[in-house]
Amino acid sequence: VALGLYFPRREYLENVYIDEPVGMPLLRIHALKDSHEEVAHFHLCQNLIISRGRHENNWFQIEEKTGLLYLSKSLDREDFNMLSVGNWKPLPKVMLYVHPFQEKECDSTTRTTVFLSLINATAPVCSSLTARQLCFTEMDLSFHIKENKPPGTFHQLRLPSVHHLCQNLSISYKLLAAEGVPFRYNENSTAVRVTQRLDREERERYELIAKCTVREGSREMQVEVPFLVNVLDEDDSPPFLPNGTDTADAVVEFNRKEGTVLSTLTVYDADTTPIYPLESSRKKYTGTIITDDPWISETFRVEHIFDEIHFSPNGSQVRGTRHEY
Repeated sequence: VALGLYFPRREYLENVYIDEPVGMPLLRIHALKDSHEEVAHFHLCQNLIISRGRHENNWFQIEEKTGLLYLSKSLDREDFNMLSVGNWKPLPKVMLYVHPFQEKECDSTTRTTVFLSLINATAPVCSSLTARQLCFTEMDLSFHIKENKPPGTFHQLRLPSVHHLCQNLSISYKLLAAEGVPFRYNENSTAVRVTQRLDREERERYELIAKCTVREGSREMQVEVPFLVNVLDEDDSPPFLPNGTDTADAVVEFNRKEGTVLSTLTVYDADTTPIYPLESSRKKYTGTIITDDPWISETFRVEHIFDEIHFSPNGSQVRGTRHEY
């Protein structure tokens, strides 16, 4: 059963213009796997969400196997007026949810959100667009990949709508990255793939650059944008003690004031960062005095303080937690 499929982007964004033809490709959605056997089946949740509520979706469809979202009915001016009623924003938006399962209901934990801006005009001619508009959407290229999961394709740099409309332009991409990063770019499909399982305790963030070149006759334009991958944590590393010391001696003298610190013990956790509300972090690790003597239980207590720290494996910064008891 496919329970572990997830989306490397929490949301997608695209423009829809009046009178674009049926079959017009809008954007491509990707899902990554928790295990090799899983297969994504992309489905749209039933309704469009508009500012004033829900509306039946008569305009958009998704290819079940490829995740390509396209127009199944041209959006005419009457449709535009109906969908933007009561929407005071200059660019009315409709919202669609996509989930990656064949039989499951649309639940919020596994779906991604598609925002479609409705433009009250026909699509602009390609020559009027800037290199930035031809190459990338307005969204940041920022992705979330879970650690310890199988490799897979998580993005396609080419914009399906531009590729469909601007065939007289040559648009090519490169992914600029340091040697040895676990990502591969395919020049033919413009797909970006994570090539191996990631480990957040080794590296939490990868910063690459997507470079796009647009050629029209003798004219050439280039644009570069950041391409960021954040590695999401799985609770897979045990806490550890600095220097392996798991005991601390406490000398108790008479006439100590209440609140005097007698001894401290430090525990590091490279796996998780402090969670808010703080109580949920405090509950994860508890400090207990083990004793049969009720006087000791009444007279002494363990206090738990924790804060975020940075480890530096392989020269890259990884967040973790220091617990002090």
